[in-house]
Amino acid sequence: MKQFILLSLISAIIAIGCTPPDSTVDTFDLESIEGVKSALKQKTDAVSTLQTEIEELSAKLQILDPTAKKPKVPVEVSAIEVETFESYSTFQANVTANDLGMASSETGGRIISLSVNEGDYVKAGQLIATVDVETIEKQKLELQTSLSLARTVYERQERLWKQNIGSELQYLEAKNNKERIEQSLKTFDSQLAKKNVFAPISGVIDMVSIKQGEMAGPGAPIVMILNTSQLKIEADIPEKFLSSVKRGNTVDVYFPALDIETRKSISSVGRRIDPANRTFKIEMNTSSMSGRIKPNLLAEVTVKEQAIQDVIAIPVNLLQQEVSGENFVYIEADGLAVKRKVVTGISNDNTIIIEDGLTAGDNLIRTGAIGLSNGAELLVTQYIDEEEEK
Repeated sequence: MKQFILLSLISAIIAIGCTPPDSTVDTFDLESIEGVKSALKQKTDAVSTLQTEIEELSAKLQILDPTAKKPKVPVEVSAIEVETFESYSTFQANVTANDLGMASSETGGRIISLSVNEGDYVKAGQLIATVDVETIEKQKLELQTSLSLARTVYERQERLWKQNIGSELQYLEAKNNKERIEQSLKTFDSQLAKKNVFAPISGVIDMVSIKQGEMAGPGAPIVMILNTSQLKIEADIPEKFLSSVKRGNTVDVYFPALDIETRKSISSVGRRIDPANRTFKIEMNTSSMSGRIKPNLLAEVTVKEQAIQDVIAIPVNLLQQEVSGENFVYIEADGLAVKRKVVTGISNDNTIIIEDGLTAGDNLIRTGAIGLSNGAELLVTQYIDEEEEK
């Protein structure tokens, strides 16, 4: 009896495999794209039909010949639950200094002393450099000599004026000349005071633009100072995220160069869209983390794109695909493997929404599904609690 069943099954499989192809294939124009597509579709459908028939015959063989049954396949399953699906997107970001200062000379001139180097820490008001103001000092000396003469002339004209000798115009001219030179000396004193360049903020010398002995123009930066105690992370986000990205939202930040991952709150959301790339800017405040986080360090910011309530979502790696391209998974029912074709929706890096084919409470096979056949007997070794796994 056993031999008869096996011979009948083998004959049926051979008959299916040897069935001549549909004669309509010969009518396809295999030199055209549409013809090749039509022929490929017909062949794919034939393979899918043959695969289904083989599975049915295998199931019948197991029923008719108990000795041919395979041992139970060990699997791990978990009950499907309705959950909230969240999708995320990652964008490149950059660390910038929250406070940046330029130390520059107001008068300009040759740098005769520079007391700092790149990497030095300075305090606000600390002397950074001194500019050569010898020309101004010489001009001041000349004015001081002129002032001495102007004062002498003024004093004489004043005495004469009090004695009603001389004209009032001579007296006023002498007085005006003295006061003009005195005011000019105050201006020179103010310029001489600007020979010293001080740090505008506390921080680290990030760059020295002009070295000692070189000329510095009025207002030209001599050194750049970064306040690294307070930094910020900036990222450009596409405008489609405007409704989901808000100030106060939490984002994941990863620094690839340091392999550091952290969570930050959005401190600022840009008020304008960049017309060049249709993005807006977000900022997150951060510390220097003991000096490890530095300005211009690259980062990756992951923001929540959307959250969909009450859906069935499964790990992407549990999806399998038939030759025809249809997706399916295996569930466990009454100790047997049941093949379920599913319709999928949107996905993130690890999870995909199942729109049709599964219901809450189904026992999804999480481990051991690869290579299973429909109707195979299962040995459930573990029921996975999805909440504990997360």
